[in-house]
Amino acid sequence: MDLQAALAPAFVALRNGGLIAYPTEGVWGLGCDPRSEAAVLRLLTLKQRDVAKGLILIASSEAQLAPFIDTASLAASQLAEVRASWPGPNTWIVPASKDAPRWITGAHDGIAVRVTAHPLVRALCDGFGGALVSTSANIASRPSPRTREELDPRIVAGVDAVTDGETLGRAQPSTIRDARSGAVLR
Repeated sequence: MDLQAALAPAFVALRNGGLIAYPTEGVWGLGCDPRSEAAVLRLLTLKQRDVAKGLILIASSEAQLAPFIDTASLAASQLAEVRASWPGPNTWIVPASKDAPRWITGAHDGIAVRVTAHPLVRALCDGFGGALVSTSANIASRPSPRTREELDPRIVAGVDAVTDGETLGRAQPSTIRDARSGAVLR
């Protein structure tokens, strides 16, 4: 299968400020261009999620996250621990750069970021040309879907593209840790 061709509808949606649903390591996710305030606010409305909570960014490389993060504010040992866990299902709260949009960071001075090992998501980020928003594809407080068939019909109706594919079979969403304190938050 030609992954880039299969993902073409998702690329079109992302480049036009749309929303996509796609499988991640453990659950199905919703994504959009993190630089598009309109797309992010549409995603938050669809999920019924408060902007103050902030959102995760997912990428195929740390370089794709560079515009959003301030790695200079981390100690070398903290940064080494983050990098040692990537790529993989490990989300880290790191200091946000001054350019990180408030509609991504919410009420926080940090930003949640992950370099994924999922081949489809890596291809999405590479084909799009950068990091994507990655939040579970569910209405707030409802269970996170683990299969395409479990996607809520309201979510499917509210996105511009749903990719083919499967999660990597993880039993739960990514682990979230604070890079500064080392605390496990999820």
